[in-house]
Amino acid sequence: MDITVTGEGSVMVAPDMLRLHAGVEVRRASAGEAFAAVRAAAARLGEALRQAGVAPEDLSTAELFLGPEYESYPKVSAYRAAQGLEVVVRDVSRGDHVIDTVVGVGEEARLHGVAFEVAEPAAALAEARVRAFRQAAAKAAQYAELAGRPLGRVVEVSELRDAPPMPMRRMGAQTLAAESDASISPGRQSLTVHVTLGYDFA
Repeated sequence: MDITVTGEGSVMVAPDMLRLHAGVEVRRASAGEAFAAVRAAAARLGEALRQAGVAPEDLSTAELFLGPEYESYPKVSAYRAAQGLEVVVRDVSRGDHVIDTVVGVGEEARLHGVAFEVAEPAAALAEARVRAFRQAAAKAAQYAELAGRPLGRVVEVSELRDAPPMPMRRMGAQTLAAESDASISPGRQSLTVHVTLGYDFA
């Protein structure tokens, strides 16, 4: 006979990097004009971000769209083209500067959100595991005492880790430009480990 218990351990940490989802969007009379314009705008955005200190390997295409917009179907009023970028900012203190760089590209710029991350979570996760294991072990010991039976050795250990990102609300470049004192704040993030322990229960 055995006993299975679960434990949870959490550690609060301050994120030190972020992923910014940005891009450009245009509308033109023809599909060709829209695609050419969005490619040019995306090139300007990429170059501006590189000039701002973002490494080329920290820029990746996240979206590419081209399609018609209808005045009343099937009459096309314009063609919309969009190209998105995922930007990894490895120093969270530079987040505002990178966002300002995106906005500075012009009216084509778009901001879709940001998620904060911990670049090196290993130490915090190790502490979370200790807390989760101790909580589960304490439960097992209590059950053994309540049952009046000796608690045997650990025969099974499984782990589930949970570290959700912290998304920022969607906003257009025009909104951020209007909020001249806007500043992002990473706050603190909970890194959580769930552990399941199986014990011999004589």
